[in-house]
Amino acid sequence: MKNINRLYYFLRIIKVSTQPRKLMNAFRLWLSYRLSTFGVLTKWKIKPLFVSIEPINICNLKCPECPVGMCTQQVEAVNFSLETAKRLLDELAPTLTHVILYFQGEPLISKNFVDLVKYAHAKKLLTSTSTNAQLLTDELAKNIVESGLDRLIISMDGTTQETYEAYRVGGNLEKVIQAIELVVKWKKELRSASPLVEIQFIVLKTNEHQMGDMKRLAKKLKVDKLTFKSAQLYDFENGNPFLTTLKKYARYELRTDGKYHIKSPLRNSCKRLWNGAVINSRGEVLPCCFDKDSSFVFGNVNNESFEKSWHSPKAYRFRKKILENRKQFDMCRNCTER
Repeated sequence: MKNINRLYYFLRIIKVSTQPRKLMNAFRLWLSYRLSTFGVLTKWKIKPLFVSIEPINICNLKCPECPVGMCTQQVEAVNFSLETAKRLLDELAPTLTHVILYFQGEPLISKNFVDLVKYAHAKKLLTSTSTNAQLLTDELAKNIVESGLDRLIISMDGTTQETYEAYRVGGNLEKVIQAIELVVKWKKELRSASPLVEIQFIVLKTNEHQMGDMKRLAKKLKVDKLTFKSAQLYDFENGNPFLTTLKKYARYELRTDGKYHIKSPLRNSCKRLWNGAVINSRGEVLPCCFDKDSSFVFGNVNNESFEKSWHSPKAYRFRKKILENRKQFDMCRNCTER
C-alpha cells in the first residue's frame, strides 16, 4: 500500500506539472534564473512554480528554535483570508504547480485550513502542509483526507515523550501517534491514496540516538515516508545544545577560527527567489521561507494582485542585491539553498 500511495503522489506531480502552459512558464523561469547568474536580471512577467501560504500566524507549541515558539509577547491570531486565497489561486492556477499551506504558524489552528485545501485541489494544484498534529482529531482527519490534500508532513522528533518534548515544548507524543493512526484509518476507509503521510524527524543532539527507533515506529504506523531533516539553528556560531554530532545531518561545521559555519557555499544567486514565494497570513508577499520576521515585503495580496507584488520595484531590488552580495542578508547566511 505504501508503494501505491507514493506512486499515486508521483503521478499527481506529473499530471499537474506537465500542462503546456505550466511547462512554458517553468522553462522561462529556468532561463530567467540562468541569465541572472550571468548578471542579466530579466523583468519578464513570469510567475512562480510554487507558493507558500500561511493559514495562520500562531502556534500551540513553544519550540526553542522557532521564531513563533520563542516569541514571549502575545500575538494576535490572523487567519489568511479565504476570499483573498481564492482570488490569489484564480490568478496563479494557470501556471502554478504547488500550494504549500504552512509557513510559521500551526496550520490546523486555522478555521480556513480545510477550505483552503479544497479550493486549491479544485484548481487542480498540488497541495501539502506540515503540522505538529496536536489538534488532529478524528473528524479533522476525515475532512483532510476528503479535502484532496496531496501530502501531509507530521513532525515527530523523538520516540519517547522525554525526547520529543525536549524540542516540541508543550507537545504530547501520544497525540501525534494517534493523529497518524486516524489519518491512516480514514485513508483506508475512504479508499484514498492521498494524502501521502510523511513523518519528519529533525535530527538534533537530543534525539539522534532514536533514529533507529523512529524507523521501526514509522513502519509500525504504516506511514508512506520517513524523512530525517537537518536542523536550522539561530545561535550556532559558538555551538548549540541542539547541534547534532552526526555530520551527515549537521548544517554547520567547526572551522579553524573556532566558530561554526554553515556548510553550504553562499553563492551570489538563489533559484528560490525565482521558483517560489511566501505569503504570510497578513497577505504580505515575502521572498522566501527564511524571511521569518517579514523584513522584506514585496507587496500585499489583500489589496493588489500577486503579479504586482512579485514584480514590484522592491522585489527586483532585493533580487539584484542577492546577485551582488548574498551574504549581506542575515537570513541568507543561515540558508542551504544554492
